[in-house]
Amino acid sequence: MDVAHGEMVEKQLDAMIQRRARKGDMDPDEREALWQESVRRYTARRHEENRLAWCEHHQGQAARLRAALEELIAGHEEQADRYRDQPEGD
Repeated sequence: MDVAHGEMVEKQLDAMIQRRARKGDMDPDEREALWQESVRRYTARRHEENRLAWCEHHQGQAARLRAALEELIAGHEEQADRYRDQPEGD
């Protein structure tokens, strides 16, 4: 009975090994299609990451420029007020 059980286990192992071996054998066209899909997903992900990074960059630049321009505007308004408040002839 041990021999029969051992042979049955061996057949099951052989079947499992053959199934795994078949899974590794892939049609070259199928492998190419999977590779292309992988590249497409990678490219799309990188494109989205770059798009978000550029969006963040431009938002930051806009905020910095806005702050700098508001400071310049305030300085010019202050100068205009000084000239406006000076008596004529000075």
